[in-house]
Amino acid sequence: MDSPVSLTGRDWKLTTRMAVSFLALTVIYLIFLSFISVYFGLGILPISIMAGLMILVQWFFSDRLVLWSTGTKLASKEQYPQLHQIVENLAQKARIPKPRVGIMETEVPNSFATGKGPKSSVVAVTTGIMKILDEKELEGVLSHELSHIRHRDVTIITLASLFSTIAWYLMQSSMFGAMWGGYGYGGRQQSGNAFLVIIVAAIVWVLSFLIIRAISRYREFAADRGGALLTGQPMYLSRALMKITGKVKVAPKQQLQKLEGMNAFFIIPAISGNTIARFFATHPPVEERVKRLMEIEAQLRKEGRMQ
Repeated sequence: MDSPVSLTGRDWKLTTRMAVSFLALTVIYLIFLSFISVYFGLGILPISIMAGLMILVQWFFSDRLVLWSTGTKLASKEQYPQLHQIVENLAQKARIPKPRVGIMETEVPNSFATGKGPKSSVVAVTTGIMKILDEKELEGVLSHELSHIRHRDVTIITLASLFSTIAWYLMQSSMFGAMWGGYGYGGRQQSGNAFLVIIVAAIVWVLSFLIIRAISRYREFAADRGGALLTGQPMYLSRALMKITGKVKVAPKQQLQKLEGMNAFFIIPAISGNTIARFFATHPPVEERVKRLMEIEAQLRKEGRMQ
C-alpha cells in the first residue's frame, strides 16, 4: 500500500481569495443582523440564539436532505466492492474515516460528497459516471470528493449560506406583507417599512449570493488540488473532468433539469441548455481546472513525487 500523502501544501493565492470572500460575507451579515435587531426591536443576543438554532438544525439534517433530494441510496461493499476499495484506500491516505458510499441512479455522470464532518460523511457517484470512467479516473474523482470531506466544505458552504437564506425568506415575506397593506394595522407607514425590509434583504441576498458562488468556485479549485496531491496523479482527475463535461453537455435536458438544484454539490454542474445558472456558476470553467491540474502534475514531476 502507498504511504500516506501529506496534504499540508497550500495554494496561498487561493487561500487569500477565500479569506477575503469570507471577510466580506461576515461584514455583510453583521450589518444585516444589526438592521434586523433595530427593525424588529430585538437585541443581538436573541437574534444570535435564533441564528444558532437554525445553524444547528441545518447542520444536523444537511446530509439526510441531500441524500433524500437526490434519491441516493447507500451501497454495501458486497454490491460495489471496487468502489468501496478505492474509497477505503483514499481515506487511509487522507487519514480520515472511511465515508459511507452512495449510488445515485442516473445516466448523467457525476459525483458529490456530503456530511456533517469526516466521521459522518457520504461520498456518492452516479451509475452514469461508473460507465464512462476507468478505475484510475474514478479514483481521481473520488480523491476530489474526499478532499471536500477532509476540509469540511459542505459544512462551510452550508453555514455561509444561512443568512443568505434568511434574507431571501425575509424578502419574500415582506413582499407578501406589502401587497396586503403591511404587517397588521399600520396602513402606509407599515407598508413603507415593509418596502425598506425588501430593499435591505434584497441587497444582502444578492451580495451574499455572489460571494458564496465565488467561495464555492475557490473550494472546487482547492478540492482539485487536494485530490491531485492525494493520488499523486493529477492527469487522471483532469481526464475524468473532461469526460464528464463532454457527457453532461449531450445529456437529455430533462435529466439535467432534475439535477440542477444540486449543482453546488456536484464535481461538474449539470446545467441544461437554456438556464440563468450559467451566469451564476458554482464551479470554475473546466478548462481552468484542467490547466491548474496540469501545472500541479508538472510540479510533481519536477519534484519526483509522481506516483
